[in-house]
Amino acid sequence: MTDSKLENSSVDAITPELDLGALLGMMRTAWMKQTPSYSQRMDDLARLRAAVLKHKEALCEAVSADFGRRSKHETLIADVMMVLEDIKHMRKHLRSWMADKRVPIDFKAWPARGRIIYKPLGVVGVLAPWNYPIMLSLGPLAAAIAAGNHVILKPSENTPRTSALMAKLLAEVFPSERVSVVLGGPELAAAVSALPLDHLLFTGSTAVGKLVMAAAARNLTPVTLELGGKSPTIIAPDFDVVHAAKRIAAMKLLNAGQTCIAPDYVMLPEAQRDAFVSAFESEVRQSYPALASNPDYTSIVNTRQAQRLRGYLTDAADKGAKVISICEGDLPADDSNVFPPTLVLDAKPDMRLMQDEIFGPILPVLTYRAIDEAVDYVNAHPRPLAFYLFDDKSSRRTKVLSQVTAGGVTLNDCALHITQHNMPFGGVGPSGMGHYHGHAGFLTFTKAMPVFEQAGWSSFWLLKPPFKGLADRMLKFLLR
Repeated sequence: MTDSKLENSSVDAITPELDLGALLGMMRTAWMKQTPSYSQRMDDLARLRAAVLKHKEALCEAVSADFGRRSKHETLIADVMMVLEDIKHMRKHLRSWMADKRVPIDFKAWPARGRIIYKPLGVVGVLAPWNYPIMLSLGPLAAAIAAGNHVILKPSENTPRTSALMAKLLAEVFPSERVSVVLGGPELAAAVSALPLDHLLFTGSTAVGKLVMAAAARNLTPVTLELGGKSPTIIAPDFDVVHAAKRIAAMKLLNAGQTCIAPDYVMLPEAQRDAFVSAFESEVRQSYPALASNPDYTSIVNTRQAQRLRGYLTDAADKGAKVISICEGDLPADDSNVFPPTLVLDAKPDMRLMQDEIFGPILPVLTYRAIDEAVDYVNAHPRPLAFYLFDDKSSRRTKVLSQVTAGGVTLNDCALHITQHNMPFGGVGPSGMGHYHGHAGFLTFTKAMPVFEQAGWSSFWLLKPPFKGLADRMLKFLLR
């Protein structure tokens, strides 16, 4: 590690053998004793941002070690910078987010007044995944802190070096009664899910999300689920297919496809398929002239995940698909976790890669005869976390967007809606529930508490027993 102070610091990480209930009780007592003020939240966010910036090199090294090889630039752009910018946005707007909001009162209640007070929830939990271990841990953490909560963070056991390093980093910034990092495997994640928290945010697969929600339901713990699914991409008939291929390749191969909103499959007119394949291959070769020793190309996180991807290709080839592996220069070994960018043509619905979220650098290319056929295909499957449409014709874009429901949409590119702090990020149905990022994150970890303030004189006094005379006349007027 490049930061010896951080490397040598200690942190009391909670393990499954320790008492999570006692930890929650301690944190809730501390929160009730002194709820974080505006100045405390601003200071917490500033110190968190400074710590991430200070230790960015160590974080990049830890992530790369966990992946076997992870592009430093990808970690800086998609993990570190996303967190830093998110915190910067929160600090800029936090005062206005926290301020009470006056709301209009129905004329029948005049001269009463109404407002909404934004109250922190208390002690919340964050269960983070491995694919973007910094952003998907510290981003929700920052939102919860901005909202005035104390936080139990459980990072992924699949990136153990990064998780341990974040635990040490956060122990430098926060006392344990405000932020506690718990380290362990699936059993610990299940135990955190079963705690009577005030809110729980989980990022991961749909299958695990169901288990998290079931565990949380026993305590009626509200949940935000950031899941995944098969995010489709449609290229319109008259769109520049070369331009589309370049942008799709860039986002598909970011983090070697291990991105929840990566384009999962592409649909385009039959006549444009060969041109798309050629353009995609050309973009890959230009971006990654070699694979095995290329520091810009990220490895699959572990052997189990790499074997899963190889299984998809074997299954597809056995069922008649054409598999195109795009390799140039030095090639990865057969047992390497460096997985080459791969196109799959003639994919069929019964193939495993068309049923599961791929989560790797494999891109099925499907064709359609009319764009309505492509839209129907998307709508015949679970609602995705992201949807991408490449189309310059505004009327057709409007029609497609009126027909497709997804967690988020980027037009004429991929994934960039996640970078916008003023846009909520979240899924719909099987791809998730709830939102965060920017103001949406603040609201997720906040109770918008309505306050009705009665005046000295109340018009409702006119509607009380005995119901006759004036009360009858008022009801006749109000029910007209």
